[in-house]
Amino acid sequence: MPARVQGELVEPATRILLGGIDVDDGPTAAQLTVLGTIVAHLWARPDLDLTTMQPMTPPDAARAIGDFEVRRRLIQLMVTLELCRHPQTADQISRVEEYAGAFEVDGPALGVIRDWIDEGVEFATADYDRSYANVLPELSEPTLRDKYLTLTEPDPDLARRLQELHELPEGTLGYWYLEFYRRNNFVIPGADIHFPAHYVSHDMNHVITGYEPSGPGELALGAFTLAMNDNDANWLQFMTNLFIHEAGMLKHGEIMPNPEALERPGATELLGEALERGAHCTADFSQTDHLALAALPLDDVRAQFNVTPLATPMF
Repeated sequence: MPARVQGELVEPATRILLGGIDVDDGPTAAQLTVLGTIVAHLWARPDLDLTTMQPMTPPDAARAIGDFEVRRRLIQLMVTLELCRHPQTADQISRVEEYAGAFEVDGPALGVIRDWIDEGVEFATADYDRSYANVLPELSEPTLRDKYLTLTEPDPDLARRLQELHELPEGTLGYWYLEFYRRNNFVIPGADIHFPAHYVSHDMNHVITGYEPSGPGELALGAFTLAMNDNDANWLQFMTNLFIHEAGMLKHGEIMPNPEALERPGATELLGEALERGAHCTADFSQTDHLALAALPLDDVRAQFNVTPLATPMF
């Protein structure tokens, strides 16, 4: 992670994020809950009282935070909070744009959200798809992406190769990867054109982190990988999860919008735990060669990257 909000930066950062959601009739309960989760779990300051803190204006924020990477992280988190407002409003979107302008930070998520309000879902989805295509190779399994980045027809050889991982000893990463498909009744990549190399990497990450493919689980996985390494690919992947499972603003491939996942019982706690677990990892495994690790015991893979156990296992 290029920069962390820590130490004396936590209080001004919290005030800046409060300013980013202080629109219309003020922050929503959902926004305050998610912000509290970020402050308590990612920044380890559960003592801060959001109800008594004064929001910081965009000009003051620019004076308080000079490091560009910290600014970028704060805009990322502000967009996360922005997408937790239901229904979304033009004032909320404009407020985040004010902070992004003051910080001189730009990014695809800002444009997609503005398109959503101004032009509608189809235009926003097309804009998003163009940005996502740029990072898709990074998010796809390294040894498969050259041949299987996209599929125009099913590839039985790929499906067969992945199915053979279930022949590895029980308890290995490869074995549990196939159990993930069996348990969730999912199609194995290669057996359908909608499941190319990206899903091998993505679902391996589900197995390593222990998050199931529910709305809250997808958001937790995105938060985990972003806290582990906030590069552009991980950031856009997290935004994808928020667009689909929280804002409900776009359809991604065969995945249909299923909004307000963070309103479900235990979802914000799962998100907070994910931020904490991801930040404690010793390296970013999200884009590693998972197939090279497939024969290792899953416990050993987790130990290698310091992936701590979930407080409450999801399966």
